[in-house]
Amino acid sequence: MRKQNKRITVENISITDYAAQGKAIARLDGKVIFTEGAVPGDVVDLLLIKNKKDFAEARVLKIITPSADRVTPFCMHFSVCGGCKWQMLPYEKQLQYKQQEAEQNLARIGKITGAVMMPIVGADEQVYYRNKLEFTFSNKRYLTQDEITQEEVVPLQNSLGFHAPRVFDKTINIFECFLMDEVNNRIRNGMREIATENNYSFYDIKEHTGWLRNLIVRFCTTGELMVNLCINYKDEENTKIVMDALLAKVPEITTLLYTINPKWNDTIYDLSPQVYFGKGYVTEKLENFKFIISPKSFFQTNTKQAEKLYSVARDFAALTGKEVVYDLYCGTGSIGIFVSPLAKKIIGVELIEDAIEDAKKNAANNNIEHAAFFAGDVIKICNDAFFAAHGRADVVITDPPRAGMHEKLINKLLEIAAPVIVYVSCNTATMARDIFLLSEKYSVEKTQPVDMFPHTHHIECVAKLILKA
Repeated sequence: MRKQNKRITVENISITDYAAQGKAIARLDGKVIFTEGAVPGDVVDLLLIKNKKDFAEARVLKIITPSADRVTPFCMHFSVCGGCKWQMLPYEKQLQYKQQEAEQNLARIGKITGAVMMPIVGADEQVYYRNKLEFTFSNKRYLTQDEITQEEVVPLQNSLGFHAPRVFDKTINIFECFLMDEVNNRIRNGMREIATENNYSFYDIKEHTGWLRNLIVRFCTTGELMVNLCINYKDEENTKIVMDALLAKVPEITTLLYTINPKWNDTIYDLSPQVYFGKGYVTEKLENFKFIISPKSFFQTNTKQAEKLYSVARDFAALTGKEVVYDLYCGTGSIGIFVSPLAKKIIGVELIEDAIEDAKKNAANNNIEHAAFFAGDVIKICNDAFFAAHGRADVVITDPPRAGMHEKLINKLLEIAAPVIVYVSCNTATMARDIFLLSEKYSVEKTQPVDMFPHTHHIECVAKLILKA
């Protein structure tokens, strides 16, 4: 280790393993060094960007000897875009390290012992797997390190793409993305061309100025394609120009909307998307079930892996046709509807009102008469009166956001003591925390990781909890 102009570099050090959130590990004199972009087996030079007593964080300066496991990334934006950070790692190795992280989190944080930890379910398709993407307009293009250090001054430029990692006010100009069918490239690049030709202003997040803000694309396995353009203020004349031009460039669009967002944040859940063309929603399928998805509704972003995820949840629930099932954080009702043929009754709860309206339509469209859905905060709705009104829970399926369940809901689940809880999670750390809190009355019978997002470190996981005797 040596210091250069207050920069601490570590030279010729071996990367030995992966830790949580896709960070690679090196060890030096008893200190753990976490870094991104490295592969176990690499020998690298590192620049420390955080140096504490027991650990450090670093970035790779140079790869001295590449790992035998390294593969060539397939995307032109790799290493700049933060979306698919594991492209340099073979898919079978990605699955290995995801399985490892899930097991470590559940054991270390959840204190789980004796449970069956089943092998991760991989994805058959590792590219073009997402059904939803969101791009951001910015009047400041993110510059690479090479561009910053060159002598020639690079002028500020408009950009449409993803936010750069840890940079909130600049975006990477994305020209090619492998996360969704190629149609996403024609939509995004076509939108950029339209904006440039008409000299439309791109959003400045610091100044809250500029007209074009976000572009949200959802492409379903049914072939239905929804695009929602978010703008900063009303402009009927130019909105018509943009909408017509985009429809001409991408005639496959089945629903085209625009959303006026005058707020400082990008969320649209408290706004009203306006339908310009089409029916205002798209329809997706899971097995034989059809689901309406409105522009504000949550739906699993990898449809084919969602079928596998929900199949695991259905197997873990082990329904016989006699059970009352509570589907918490139900979104558009997808899990509840998916398991409904084997249940006596489905009760779904979700915060987003539009999603609940979709859930009700989805139940009707799938001829499911024994399901009811309620809009509101889960921790406020799920009180004694609610459970008394709708029946004692035999099975609770919970699919919370990344932050996990609120402690009040955990206490309520302990109180109602349903015989089975099926926990579906997109964050094994918060899942493990919640399982530990539930361990007062529940034990974990088995867990099953599912890979929803190839080439990223994200992991979905399902756990079956059974009430202790």
